[in-house]
Amino acid sequence: MSASRLRLKIESDEDRSASQQVSRINIGDIPMLSTTIKVAESARDLGVILDAELTMSAHVTALCRSGCFQLRQLRPFTQSLTRPTEAAKTLVQAFISCHLDYCNSLLHGVTDNVMRRVQSLQNAAARLITGVRRRDHITPVLCQLHWLPVRRRVEFKLACLGRLYLYLADNIHLVSEGNRRSLRSSSDNMFAVPRTHNSFGDRSFGAVGPRIWNSLPRGLRTLDISYKHFKALLKTYMFRQGHSAL
Repeated sequence: MSASRLRLKIESDEDRSASQQVSRINIGDIPMLSTTIKVAESARDLGVILDAELTMSAHVTALCRSGCFQLRQLRPFTQSLTRPTEAAKTLVQAFISCHLDYCNSLLHGVTDNVMRRVQSLQNAAARLITGVRRRDHITPVLCQLHWLPVRRRVEFKLACLGRLYLYLADNIHLVSEGNRRSLRSSSDNMFAVPRTHNSFGDRSFGAVGPRIWNSLPRGLRTLDISYKHFKALLKTYMFRQGHSAL
């Protein structure tokens, strides 16, 4: 027990040290030839706002602001539809859900506060479709729409990418490919998880992808099924796990 507590303390100290080291880096304006490059606190890359400490807070703020604006614009239309539920679901899928899923794998490992803000946007979209009141419990509504909670959507994306990257990436491989000894994990189609040294490394896809893949049931880790069938089975599994935990 004492050894476990010591290990947890060491890991938390390492994460805190990494965050402090990033915050201490102070880079001013960069002179280049006859001009000066201004250093910004955040930058947009492929539509994703990255801040200096990778908290994703600025990106989530922009995402929620845009999503709330879209919901306000959609509300008058949904109230005048003849089949409000199905039509509203299509509109929300086009204007809200696609943005929730865009590059959402970057949200893995963010704080609970940041994740709750994204979940609140999904909850508001679900209430718009079904017309339930704000004080009503949201879990039955998400089940009715067959929507995964935001955290499970992130894990779903990472698991799907892990399945694809098995054939595309050089830094992700099965345990059986690099282990000389015969281990049980070698026959279970488990990925080798690289060692990381801080929270930034823990959030990298090279570490997160294998960990999420290895946490799946053995039946989902089989490579004999098609990718389409894998996604269907994975969503069913994530749906049960996600809503049973709420």
